[in-house]
Amino acid sequence: AMRRLIDKTRFAISTEETRYYLNGIYVHAVESGKQKALRAVATDGHRLAQVDHDLPDGAAGMPGVIVPRKTVLELQKLLEGGTGALSVGVSETKIRFEFDGIVLTSKLIDGTFPDYGRVIPSGNDKVMEVDGKRFAEAVDRVSTISTEKSRAVKLNLEDGKLTLSVTNPDSGSATEELSVSYSSTPLEIGFNARYLLDITGQLDGAEASFSFADSGSPTLVRDSEDGLAIYVLMPMRV
Repeated sequence: AMRRLIDKTRFAISTEETRYYLNGIYVHAVESGKQKALRAVATDGHRLAQVDHDLPDGAAGMPGVIVPRKTVLELQKLLEGGTGALSVGVSETKIRFEFDGIVLTSKLIDGTFPDYGRVIPSGNDKVMEVDGKRFAEAVDRVSTISTEKSRAVKLNLEDGKLTLSVTNPDSGSATEELSVSYSSTPLEIGFNARYLLDITGQLDGAEASFSFADSGSPTLVRDSEDGLAIYVLMPMRV
């Protein structure tokens, strides 16, 4: 369970040192109605990953802690292939993991994680459902000619059809069409191709669900087989 929380969020950890409070995964207990969960969140301001798991024993009322990126990577290595129980201890300044006879102790990031709930859209009513693997392959193909700096790919949506396109003044253009489930008004929106691939790489189900509002607002991405994981991606001008 801890490996899943890490694997599905760590790609969104910020590497920008000036915003040091984003340089880790924010782990905390949440309660929504009767649902109680342990939640992991990571964001770099361009994309956000939020993953929940049933609240483990002893985690009720756990304060929010920001586990540093280096600690997350070390913990991920320790947990690879392991199936035993993981013990987690938290103080105001440190976190301790005990697993399979190994103890990993780390300082926590001393900072306040932003109110991430404010950037998760709730009213996105334009929904596209697409085969995640085919979508990722198409993004990868058309983005090969994009400029390394922007990696911009344009999505044109109309009834039942998605057109992905990239135009590079130096190396030409690329276009690919996919059949999708979409019945809202036509929409044109741009994204960083690398960010799209990072998110689709976390999806376990065959179908990916994208919920849009407009070309300038955050997009919500969900996994057809994992209702406890959500991803948010900011668009870019193309």
